Amino acid sequence: METMEVSLSEEHIEPLLRLEPGTPIGVSDWVLIEQDMVNQFAEVTRDPDPLHTDPEWARANGPFGGTTAYGFLTISLLTHMFRTVIEHDLRETDLGLFLNYGFDRLRLVSPVPVGSRIRARFTMGDKRADANGRWIVRLVCEIEVEDGERPALVCEWLSAWVPPRS
Repeated sequence: METMEVSLSEEHIEPLLRLEPGTPIGVSDWVLIEQDMVNQFAEVTRDPDPLHTDPEWARANGPFGGTTAYGFLTISLLTHMFRTVIEHDLRETDLGLFLNYGFDRLRLVSPVPVGSRIRARFTMGDKRADANGRWIVRLVCEIEVEDGERPALVCEWLSAWVPPRS
């Protein structure tokens, strides 16, 4: 992918873009994973897997002793958890917009039991300008389960920062 120099005045640079790689951004608030949340996710995604939606079945037949969050539900909560760290008003666009660009090295390491709490740690990865005048920002993320031995998720989350309209 081609890179180019992007030059913007200091007042138009999103504060996140000023961080150096390796800088901790913060730790999110805890999020309680409730059965109702998992069931709603199942309905929206049209995936009624009993490992996630049927506590009795999951206790009797599943490998985790009960229902667990869908991996994709855990992934989708990254946005909410990141917002609790940066406390950004989504309607505020004078600093540009971040758009999902994808993931690198995403792993679902351990299950998230229903009834547990999770939170995420965010660290600035690298950032680079692309040929369209956007910044591609890599956030290093880890979601932990409260009192868990291993993380639930580790990934590099990519966002494309689109500068504000003039």
